[in-house]
Amino acid sequence: MDKKQHIFLLEDDLSFGAVLKSYLEINDYEVTWVDDGKYAMDKFRAGDFQICILDVMLPNIDGFTIGSEIRKIDTDIPMVFLTAKSLKEDILKGYNLGADDYITKPFDTEVLLAKIQAIIKRQSTETLADETIFTIGSYEFDSKLRSISRGSEKQKLSPKEADLLKLLCQNKNELLSRETALNKIWGEDGYFTARSMDVFITKLRKYLKDDPHVEIKNIHGSGFLLEVPD
Repeated sequence: MDKKQHIFLLEDDLSFGAVLKSYLEINDYEVTWVDDGKYAMDKFRAGDFQICILDVMLPNIDGFTIGSEIRKIDTDIPMVFLTAKSLKEDILKGYNLGADDYITKPFDTEVLLAKIQAIIKRQSTETLADETIFTIGSYEFDSKLRSISRGSEKQKLSPKEADLLKLLCQNKNELLSRETALNKIWGEDGYFTARSMDVFITKLRKYLKDDPHVEIKNIHGSGFLLEVPD
């Protein structure tokens, strides 16, 4: 049996923290929950974690400070920040610390779970980052040559189209959040870049339309899912 993925959860709201911990455990994760920033680093050092979920607004020491301290110990561990604030400055601060995602309260726990699954899958398949050839149903995508081929037909992609499709392939059948795609490819999560990404998604759908089993789904308010049968 595979070892359970261990989540480091930092959340000061006792009711919400207890509910979130139980929900994640029901979904087969091991969870260490800390409700005060001043105890966070001792708990983190004592454990072996695969992902951090950090509330920003905490007593004594805020989540950004904890995230920064964690980065000194583990430069690669994924981080998801939770906050009731939606200020651009806070969101950028989180991403500058190397956040994988940033979720504004209130949020749907199923969406958080989907994001955690996508992040952990990406971490566990890091070799995909070096992979250049992807099979998408009846299509073959060469990310290095930026081309999609099906039989004798070949479609050349722009650099942004290729980057976005590669990211979708690396998260195949998993949620790719809008924020992750925008920050990884465009370097910012803004209105105009989001509209630009929507245009690229439309183009990618057109390129893949001849295979009825392949679909790029829009998960409303969350992101995209490249659905390909195994």
